[in-house]
Amino acid sequence: MVQNAGIEIALCSEQFGSGAARGCRAAADGSLQWEVGGWHWGGFSGLFSVKPEGRDGGRGGTPGAASSPLSGLLAVFLPQGFPDSVSPDYLPYQLWDSVQAFASSLSGALATQAVLLGLGVGNAKASVSAATATWLVKDSTGMLGRIVFAWWKGSKLDCNAKQWRLFADILNDVAMFLEIMAPIFPICFTITVCTSNLAKCVVSVAGGATRAALTMHQARRNNMADVSAKDSSQETLVNLAGLLVSLLMLPMVSDCPSLSLGCFFLLTALHIYANYRAVRALVMETLNEGRLWLVLKHFLQKGEVLNPTSANQVEPLWTGFWPPLSLSLGVPLHCLVSSVSELQQLIDGHQEPYLLLWDPSRNQVQVVLSQTAGPETVLRAATHGLVLGALKQDGPLPGELEELRNQLQAGPEKDCWVIVKETHQVLDKLFPKFLKGLQDAGWKTEKHQLEVDEWRATWLLSPEKKVL
Repeated sequence: MVQNAGIEIALCSEQFGSGAARGCRAAADGSLQWEVGGWHWGGFSGLFSVKPEGRDGGRGGTPGAASSPLSGLLAVFLPQGFPDSVSPDYLPYQLWDSVQAFASSLSGALATQAVLLGLGVGNAKASVSAATATWLVKDSTGMLGRIVFAWWKGSKLDCNAKQWRLFADILNDVAMFLEIMAPIFPICFTITVCTSNLAKCVVSVAGGATRAALTMHQARRNNMADVSAKDSSQETLVNLAGLLVSLLMLPMVSDCPSLSLGCFFLLTALHIYANYRAVRALVMETLNEGRLWLVLKHFLQKGEVLNPTSANQVEPLWTGFWPPLSLSLGVPLHCLVSSVSELQQLIDGHQEPYLLLWDPSRNQVQVVLSQTAGPETVLRAATHGLVLGALKQDGPLPGELEELRNQLQAGPEKDCWVIVKETHQVLDKLFPKFLKGLQDAGWKTEKHQLEVDEWRATWLLSPEKKVL
């Protein structure tokens, strides 16, 4: 052992995950003596403190040191390597998600009680066969709805995961409200519960798909399975707590429909608020159309690129399904042209592997993508379309775009083909700066969440087109 003025130098050190390292010194009898102390997780040291033990029970830990109950509980419900193995927004999202799941569990208990009452549970005159038939019709309606909705909107759920997540939970509240109201109108009971179950099946598709998209966002060490499994454990614990509270709540409200309805509205308000806070806590680092428009608009007006945190804070959640511009990426070429002259006019001036058709009257942009178009090309095509949309709106723009907007507002004589061609030249200067600003701000430009169809095309180069 090397000593210097009575100070012992550590022989070695170790650390668990992102926790603080602990040193090891030689004891008088030649054994190794490890420093005693908890392992603190960065950013949460005031909340969580765990012993430096691995998942196998930590034989390498401090001899005789017992693992704290809290560390064992956290190991059960949080992904391994937390918080470094997940995104920074993991904890606030999961906390609010647990609150909404608890409120939904209690609301679901009230709705289930109403459905069972409507089916005749506790009524000696009720028919078992009629209740069974109602239940089967309800389930079959939901199954068909699940298939149709997955076909109709399945490819769009990734693009607006936050909006669909919020939509699914609100629709779930509507479905439970229908179930609670169903026994009040026995004539329409079957139709009501079928409609409710149809909505719940839509919720299961939208909620499950968006949850998978959010798990991909949260997992930072290729640990999607672990993140998903721990989310399931958290949800199970919350539902168990909700079940226990429901056992106490239902006897108190079962004889008073107005009190039951009041509790439902109170829980629904909590459920929607917690969902909003959970979704708002998410910081997605990939660009969809809504976030791209917010970042691009700020860049055009102020010359700065918003970072992911700032952009996500102002991203519309309630109206995110209706962007100001109708932007279609990956449209079939045959839908845009029907003659050689139209094809030549469409190709003229395009020096990127995409073709763009702009309809100012309907504020619609349609983009044909080349077979060689990659994520950066798609991002430029979407940026190009949004720049054209900005010409129809108010607000400051860079000099060249401001001139184009003035020409567009001066009268319809300005051909939209000419404006598209000129915006190509503007983007040749503007887009590289914008792309670098995105990367410097922390956006992941190597992938995106833009809605892109599968159509691709090839076309002959125009005479002035450069070979890329």
